[in-house]
Amino acid sequence: MESTELEEQIAPLASLADPTRRRLYLLAVARPQGVGRDEAATGVGISRALAAFHLDRLVADGLLVADYRRLSGRTGPGAGRPAKIYRRSARELSFSMPQRNYELLARLLVQALTSTGEAPPESLSRGAHDVGVSMGCEARDRAGRRAGRDRLLDAAATVLDDCGFEPRRGEDGCLVLGNCPFSPLSGQYNDLICHTNLALMQGVVSGLRAKGVEAVLEREPDRCCVTFRRVQERAAAGTQ
Repeated sequence: MESTELEEQIAPLASLADPTRRRLYLLAVARPQGVGRDEAATGVGISRALAAFHLDRLVADGLLVADYRRLSGRTGPGAGRPAKIYRRSARELSFSMPQRNYELLARLLVQALTSTGEAPPESLSRGAHDVGVSMGCEARDRAGRRAGRDRLLDAAATVLDDCGFEPRRGEDGCLVLGNCPFSPLSGQYNDLICHTNLALMQGVVSGLRAKGVEAVLEREPDRCCVTFRRVQERAAAGTQ
């Protein structure tokens, strides 16, 4: 008997029912460059052999992919053997009972907006900005009164993580959004989705009221198109 599409969706989720395997998966996807067996074992508090078993099982289930890389960054004699590195696969997981198909609805709406060849209505950006403001206000409430910039950004990261953006601190201390929750639509309707997302994140900044922070469009592979930056650092960089 052939497996149904629903059964194929459930199978990898069942793999995550094991709490140790689930923690290893979450650790691996939180590392943009992937995680090795030693780091994974230390991070979860288990033996290296057990970590290797669960990580390889996640690869077999299509949840992670693995390749080999020298962690020292050196090459040639004395550089050591390449380590097996695990990182998130491109497979997307979505499951609900009974089944829902919000992606199809979103696709229909985006197609309607772009089929005429006209510019998207200004109301779309305004609506996205307003939603972002409410998210930023929620984060500010979580941070508490008289919260500084770092605490505000931590609270914003919590709100954005709940929405699937997988935020992490960037080199300048602001936020990089590690995941695009609007994929695969963002790949097909890049300008519409990215500029709407920019309006959303600009709204988050407005509601958050963190001084010296702005949301900018900064497209990079394998992550969200919007990044939070410190205003003064970007301005100084532009004058050099």
